[in-house]
Amino acid sequence: MRDVQHPEVGEIGLTGVMAALSDPIRVGLVRVLADGRERGWGELRAPVAKSTLSHHLRVLRDAGLTRTRQEGTRCFVTLRVRDLQARFPGLLQVVLTAAEDEEIGHQVSLKDGRQPV
Repeated sequence: MRDVQHPEVGEIGLTGVMAALSDPIRVGLVRVLADGRERGWGELRAPVAKSTLSHHLRVLRDAGLTRTRQEGTRCFVTLRVRDLQARFPGLLQVVLTAAEDEEIGHQVSLKDGRQPV
């Protein structure tokens, strides 16, 4: 995962973002990351295999929703809140509110059991 590519803000497309958010696990990951803190992949808990979790995180990264950083053998991920707000003002908050209202992504949490706020 060295040289991970992230789209520039202007390259983040609405259809790519919406496609990435079409899966409940990915919405759950966005909910967990919405607190703005960088999280190690090992801190994330989802009812999928590690390889499937890795796939979901890659889809979010490729769409421009998250930024991934590698430090040695560990990978860290953050939600690109400022970039998304600059590109699509208000979209992230609408998605998070709707996800909470409809309980989408509730099966994703942190390893310590904390649910997204």
